[in-house]
Amino acid sequence: MRRVVRLLALATVFGTAFVPARLAAAELLTVAQQTVADEKAVFATVESISVVPARGRIGGTVVQLKVREGDRVTAGQAIAAIGDDKLALQMKSLDAQIEALQAQASQAQLDFTRIEGLVERGTLPRVKLDEQRTALNVAENGLRAKIAERAVVNQQLSEGQVLAPSDGRVLKKLVTVGSVVLPGDAIATVAQQNFKLRLRVPERHARALKAGDRVRVDGAELGGEASKWGVIELVYPQIEEGRVIADATVEGLGEYFVGDRLRVWISGGSRPAFVIPASYVKTRFGIDYVQLRKADGTVEVPVQRGRDIPTPALPDGLEILSGIRAGDQLVRP
Repeated sequence: MRRVVRLLALATVFGTAFVPARLAAAELLTVAQQTVADEKAVFATVESISVVPARGRIGGTVVQLKVREGDRVTAGQAIAAIGDDKLALQMKSLDAQIEALQAQASQAQLDFTRIEGLVERGTLPRVKLDEQRTALNVAENGLRAKIAERAVVNQQLSEGQVLAPSDGRVLKKLVTVGSVVLPGDAIATVAQQNFKLRLRVPERHARALKAGDRVRVDGAELGGEASKWGVIELVYPQIEEGRVIADATVEGLGEYFVGDRLRVWISGGSRPAFVIPASYVKTRFGIDYVQLRKADGTVEVPVQRGRDIPTPALPDGLEILSGIRAGDQLVRP
């Protein structure tokens, strides 16, 4: 029993002795010079890919508005209703005419059946049967015509629903309840949900700008969130007031106001730099230090901090201007 206890104690001692060495080996960082983008800050505005109007298909009076500014809508959603009293009166008139034509068609069918029997017995000539068959066809065709006419008016009544043309957000209502509108009048404007960033880049930086370049939006611009990355989709070939216009897509812009201005970092070229994780830098009394591994241990050396250079692979990247060189091994403090 004592032997087992002694073996367990030795295993515990050796285990605790080797763990720090493994951790230290895992946290070593070899400094290497790399090429980074020379980022420039520009302003961009959040804009919709397109702003489309939701139009009424019939004329009449707006009897209902189901949305407000800022509401989200989906394609085909009813956002307003237009009423037309004339269409309701036409429906009542057509219903009465259809009832009268149904009575006429029923009477023509009865007359045709009676004359058919008399003709078979030879009481009436066959020409009377042909005349009654023609009268029956006229009555039935007149009934079908009125039913089709009623379907047209019913379709016009259903078109009183104003539908959202696409998914997005309502920017502005152009009418109120009780407004009189004509066919084709805009009821509201809808911004498509996929927003984009429209950048205005000074022309001196535009030569290095091309479609496919990555852009970065600061976390401070996003309310304290992590920085977001996007891609430039289109660079317009025309210079306006000394600036080049470019469109970029960034995930998660659906919650922003259309027209909101954000500071965006773009690539204005490239340059060599030393970039390390910010966790390897320790600040004491206003001076930045890193722990440099030597043959006989670790030493602290002062470094000059540059600006943050976050990348998708290294979100806390920090540029070091001086104090380290390629091949140095840093230890996380």
